[in-house]
Amino acid sequence: MKARVFALAAVLALVSACQKSGPESHQAGGNPAGAKTGPIDFSTKSGVQMVYLPGGEFTMGSDHGSPDEAPAHKVKLTPFAMDKFEVTHAMYVKVELPDPSHWQENGNMPVEQVRWRDAKQYCNERSRLEGLKPCYNEKTVDWDCDYSANGYRLPTEAEWEYACRAGSDEVQDSVDSNTLRQRAWFRDDSEKKTHPVGLKRPNAFGIYDLQGNVAEWCEDAYSATYYKNSPLQDPTGPLNPPHGAKRVIRGGSWRSSTDECSPTFRQAEATGDADACFSTDFCGFRCVRRITLAEVEQLNKQSGTPRH
Repeated sequence: MKARVFALAAVLALVSACQKSGPESHQAGGNPAGAKTGPIDFSTKSGVQMVYLPGGEFTMGSDHGSPDEAPAHKVKLTPFAMDKFEVTHAMYVKVELPDPSHWQENGNMPVEQVRWRDAKQYCNERSRLEGLKPCYNEKTVDWDCDYSANGYRLPTEAEWEYACRAGSDEVQDSVDSNTLRQRAWFRDDSEKKTHPVGLKRPNAFGIYDLQGNVAEWCEDAYSATYYKNSPLQDPTGPLNPPHGAKRVIRGGSWRSSTDECSPTFRQAEATGDADACFSTDFCGFRCVRRITLAEVEQLNKQSGTPRH
């Protein structure tokens, strides 16, 4: 009798172990179910501060803003990492690229007047600096993006909005100026110029200046109607856009109104790739990359940074 009870207990334990090891017991990135992972700060091999974001599902867009922000729709994102700060002069010249910016008196100010392709070149050079596979194919006309590469690239529109919302699906019909002052340099407080990054409050993910200071290039081509056909998983914008198509910039800048700094506000901008006098001193960028939680923890272990 005791032997039969022992055998039954062993079978039940085996079944339980199989259930726990099934595919649904792990979230993206290899985290055990129930072990919720929030944003994690880490430093890259070249010393750039980034934030690991766990991804997941969120509501993108708004039914109460401009027509191109609608319809509000569900999006699921694979985990990724985003720069904690906008790319600064000091970060830009580290990869030995000429700085095109209007304001250069402080190395911690964000680069601006950056063409879309210049931003992509920076991403590739930073990837090479760290021994990562560059995302952009420099032999193609528009430097096509390989999203499976582990190097740096511009964020997709969906990744940018997910990071800016910082876990919230709520979007106010109008942005309050007094609240925005706490985390953004915009028309009401910027004194008509950019400012060093990180002086305002970060958002709930610990990321700075996503709203205001400089508007940020995204990878996506702009389409006013894209949200009507956007895929659920990791959308990357309209497929096969024509050469020279305008690209999305997000977040508003030092010269933007409160509404233009909304997490859902979309703006189309010419890339400037063929413009010898590109003078958008309101346009900069930050980088993202695909990275696993295990890689993040290894980087933090090597640098002695505690996980938080």
